[in-house]
Amino acid sequence: MDLRGARVLVTGASRGIGEAIAREAGRRGAKVVGVARSAAALNAVMQSVNGVAFPCDLSVELERTNLIGRLEAIHGPIDVVVNNAGVDDTKMFAEVSAPDVQRVVTLNQVVPIELMRQAIPLMRARGVGHVVNISSLAAAGGFAGMTLYASSKAGLSGFHRVLHHELKGSPIGLTLVEIGPIPTDMLESVKNVRAAERMFTRLRRLQLLPEVPRERVARAVCDAIENGTTNVCLPKRAKLYPVLVGLPQRIVNLITSDIKR
Repeated sequence: MDLRGARVLVTGASRGIGEAIAREAGRRGAKVVGVARSAAALNAVMQSVNGVAFPCDLSVELERTNLIGRLEAIHGPIDVVVNNAGVDDTKMFAEVSAPDVQRVVTLNQVVPIELMRQAIPLMRARGVGHVVNISSLAAAGGFAGMTLYASSKAGLSGFHRVLHHELKGSPIGLTLVEIGPIPTDMLESVKNVRAAERMFTRLRRLQLLPEVPRERVARAVCDAIENGTTNVCLPKRAKLYPVLVGLPQRIVNLITSDIKR
């Protein structure tokens, strides 16, 4: 899909990876619609890319209800949805509260699934569309203190793989982005748990999980949309992890490839 003139919805667009994706998409000529909870920060980013800000707390069910339909009624058809908004709350599971569980699982897994539920029928009716899900290498292998984050991202990655099989042959493109540590505010939460920080440090020292600049992620995401790439893994040297996790689904896809959907 050519991003020039395409209407691209980016969640979590006020900072971090979402901000970088919004800027890169805007640089390539996309009409960016940014969603985030922080209105002031979101407005600043959207003004800089000539985009549209739509402040919204996606963790609140009422605010995400029919979000795609409401946006399309105002701004026109959404061609691309980038499910980027997410949260991490690094702590040992014994210290996790019920609200922690609700918040992390809702933002990292429920919200992207719900936005896909809203967007995909509209895209299919128009015969065009693309969805990007920003997941994590933690879905393939998490650290102590990352139980909620890793499991919620694993749920998103697993959902995406099955949906990709279900939509084979449809006009909708799907891209799963699985990334390692990115120098953003979210990564700072790892320092809350000494064991997690030491694990990250060890893997960095072994050059198995180097940090990747968010701008590189943004370029890879936009390239994937334009080229129809189904999977993005950064750093590339870690690609084996999600490949191994996704292997059973690939086998199922192969065995059932002749069955009409």
